[in-house]
Order: sequence, then structure tokens, then C-alpha cells
Amino acid sequence: MATFPLPLAELLGHWGSYVIYALVGVAFGMVLESAGFGNSKLLAAQFYFRDMRVFKVMFTAIIVAMTLVFLASSAGLLDYNLVWVPPTYLWPGIVGGLIMGVGFIIGGFCPGTSLVGAATGKVDAFFFVGGVLLGIYLFGETVDSFGVFFESSYMGRFTLPDWLGVSYGTVVVAVVAVALCLFLVAERVEARVNVREVARMPGWAAPAAATLLVLAAVTAWRGQPDNLDRWEAIAKEQQALLDDRSIYISPAELLGLIGDAQIKARMLDVRAERDFNQFHIQDAMRLPMDEVLTSATELHFEPANTVFVVMSNGEGLATEAWKTLKAESVPNIYILDGGVNHWLDVWANERFRRENAIPQATGEQLAWRFDAATGSRHPAAQPNPYVNLEFEPKVKLELKRAPTSGGCG
Repeated sequence: MATFPLPLAELLGHWGSYVIYALVGVAFGMVLESAGFGNSKLLAAQFYFRDMRVFKVMFTAIIVAMTLVFLASSAGLLDYNLVWVPPTYLWPGIVGGLIMGVGFIIGGFCPGTSLVGAATGKVDAFFFVGGVLLGIYLFGETVDSFGVFFESSYMGRFTLPDWLGVSYGTVVVAVVAVALCLFLVAERVEARVNVREVARMPGWAAPAAATLLVLAAVTAWRGQPDNLDRWEAIAKEQQALLDDRSIYISPAELLGLIGDAQIKARMLDVRAERDFNQFHIQDAMRLPMDEVLTSATELHFEPANTVFVVMSNGEGLATEAWKTLKAESVPNIYILDGGVNHWLDVWANERFRRENAIPQATGEQLAWRFDAATGSRHPAAQPNPYVNLEFEPKVKLELKRAPTSGGCG
């Protein structure tokens, strides 16, 4: 089953995808304006508890989107691995949030709403947009002076379920329930601060809230697909690639990738520590089999020109690791044909091959004898990149399907 997000650039072309982006942006701006988010006085009133529409509108959007995202994921319609979740830098995030909050209170806008105000001719919004652009420029010019702090307390793709140690469905239900309760509290806070009677909610509010709770409960009941579920959904298509060996690349092609300045080759060595210490290709990263699944998330943060090559002594473990990573939607991932054993057969010198071959080695056994743990110090770990060997090129750099950044509305 095909899953979303949709690769719009592939489906509609460069300019066609930009038309969609423009339409979405205009629609989003219209929604913000209709909610009153182009008026700085209404936005600032949020912080004095006189008008809680910012909280109610934005939190409604959050819980509806959250419920539909994880409901679609549970049904196999959306690949959550391809949904951008900003990596967490804890302390820089806290400081940045405080700075933006102060700016929001003083100016009455956030970056997104300032553009809405500017689009409708608000003079104060133009000044705020100018301040945003100036702030972006100053940040870019000074970030090197506090770069250590800016990159500190990195926690990766860290979400509430990770923090609480519970399922995504449980968090969805909890967040929806808490939000609905806070909506009622917000109504009463507004009434108390403004000394007026509580406004009646529209007739559709209660059924809508109940429907959202039911959908959240269904999401929790269905649960999120695990790695095996994800593989089964793509097994037919991906097994065909394994069967015709179109994702097994030769040692010569891997060497070419390593020497290609336009490609970032990430070599993932899934062998046991003992074999890895005896010999490994220079710059290969050891990735134990029991950590392959948990490492998949971090691999999504690699640049779009990254090619991942999984390797083991033979091909068995590498193929299993490839399936795991492929099921987690890691792009541009290949397997070293014949594994490290084949690499040594191609790149080790004739004397080494003659004196150190282990004929009885089978499967995932290291087929070469080493007198010491040479690691990447062995000559075959970094062959001459200018050796010209013929090979059938198999690497096709696919577009990065996951977005690489997020933004503020």
C-alpha cells in the first residue's frame, strides 16, 4: 500500500509542487485571518487572559492534526517516519522559546501571524516583519559566537511517548482529553477576567469533541505499526529488489562512492565487535544488529546526498539489517555485494589472499585470518581510489522524501 507524505515534486514537477505550496499557504493565511490572528491587539490579549482564541484555535488545530496523523499511520495510510519532527536541543529550545515569547508579548505577533497582518495592510505588522528579518540576519552573523550552546543538549527526535515511556495512542488520548478540559477552563477564565457571563459554545462543539475523543480512542486501540508490520506492507516490492540483486553493490562501486565528493557514503558495519576490530573499511561505523532499529531515526537526519551501505562478513546479516532500515523508510540504502569477505578478496594483495584465506569459512564467518586486530590500519581498508575496475553501477540517488526542516505558523 502506498503511503503519504506524497512526493509532490516527483508527481507534479518543480513548479507544479510550488503551486500546491502557494495554495496551501494562502489557505493557511486565510484561516489565520478569519480567526483574528492578523490583529496584534487580539493576539496580545491572550497573555492577559482577556481573549483565549489563540490557545483555542491553535490547540484545536494541533489535536485534530495529531489525531488524524496517528490514525492514518495506524491504518497504514501515512508513514510517520517521513513526517518531520524537529530534533530536540533542550536548553537552546527553552531559551529560544522564552525569547520568542517575550517578543510575542511585546509585538503582538509571532513570525507567521506578522505575515498575515502585513498581507492585510497592518502597519505594526510591517514593523514586526522588519524586526524578524533583522533578527534573522543578526542571528546568522553571530551564531558562531555561541555555537557550542546552540548545538548543546541534543536529544534527537524526542517525543512525549519517548519521554513518558508509553504508546503514541495513549498520548493521543491523553492530549485530546486534557485539551478539551482546558478549553472549558479557558472559557471560564475569559468570563472572570472580562467580568461577563460565560459564552455559550456552539451546538456542534460537544458532538465534535466527542467524535475527536472516539477517533483518539480508535487510534490507541489500533496501535502504531511496528517494524515487522512496515516490512510486510512493502515486502513484495522490496523482495523483488533483493531477488534480482539490484541493491547489492560491488566493492568497486563502493570505493567509487567513497571517493565521490558529491556523495556522502555512510558505511554501516553490522558485524560482531571482534570481527570489526580485526578488520573494517576505513570510516565504516559499527552498528550492532540489536541497535539497527533504534538507529533508523537518526539516519533520517543525514543530508539528502547520503548513500547508506550495509555490510557484514557475508550478506545474511546485512540483508536483515537492510530490511529493518528499509521498513523504517531510510532512503538510498544498499548492501555490499559479498560483504567484507568479498571486499578483501578484491582489494587485499595477492600475498594476503594466498596466506590468510580460510577455505572452510561459510556464511557470516570472517573468511580471512588476521594475526592482530588491524581495524582500518590494514592496507585493504583504504584501497587506491584511482584503480579503474569495471562494474555495473546500481546506486540511483533517490530524492529525500522526508522534509528537512519545520517552521512556525
